[in-house]
Amino acid sequence: MGLNVLIADDEPLGRERLRNALEGRTDVTLKAEASDGGEAVRLLSAQTFDLVFLDIQMPFKTGFQVVEAIGAEAMPPVVFVTAYDEYALRAFEVNALDYLLKPFDEQRFNRCLDRVIALAGDRGDLTRRMEAALAQMTAAKEYPSRLMVKGHQSMEFVRVEDIDWIEASGNYLTLHAGKKEHLTRQTMSGLEERLNPEQFLRIHRSTIVNIERIRDLRATFKGDYQVRLLDGTELRLSRGYRSALKRFEE
Repeated sequence: MGLNVLIADDEPLGRERLRNALEGRTDVTLKAEASDGGEAVRLLSAQTFDLVFLDIQMPFKTGFQVVEAIGAEAMPPVVFVTAYDEYALRAFEVNALDYLLKPFDEQRFNRCLDRVIALAGDRGDLTRRMEAALAQMTAAKEYPSRLMVKGHQSMEFVRVEDIDWIEASGNYLTLHAGKKEHLTRQTMSGLEERLNPEQFLRIHRSTIVNIERIRDLRATFKGDYQVRLLDGTELRLSRGYRSALKRFEE
């Protein structure tokens, strides 16, 4: 049967990539999947796993918040998965924890998995490394004040504070900043990892909004909510992301 594995990633393609990679191994068995941080915490609290592939940026709880909720001492060995987070990667490297940088190939996956399985034998050492990595990541985390995007004939910088909201447009993202729109080729989750969660909130799988631009929320007859911005723009708040607003409730 092998080691029981949990995959926690909010992107279906991310889960599929990990699932396919695991199929080539005889020493691990996929036991469950989680599509957000809250579900990951529930599964880890209710079941026993030998290994977790944990996406860093997920709705409701990030990968780091999942570890904090369960406790480093109670967490099984973890492979963190990320599209982009230089500070987290630095912390993992320094403290000898492993990670997968999207997109990864089969060779990198197997090397990572072999290393984590080897480390899993020393529970106390693994706990110390995880705690040290989390502490370093938290202390070192910084967020960019500008994003570089491709213009018509050149690259240009967009101030993060000028962005009102962000929407997914196929393989691109559109950054709405006042009357200007900037197109950038990257994933929504990848950009979300780089933005300060105290400033930006994901309200839909294809929408991120600058919290300072929100005027109010309005309930619809279907029980959903519309997020109205200061300029009158109305955006849909997906039910799957509604709990992200709980941290703002008194």
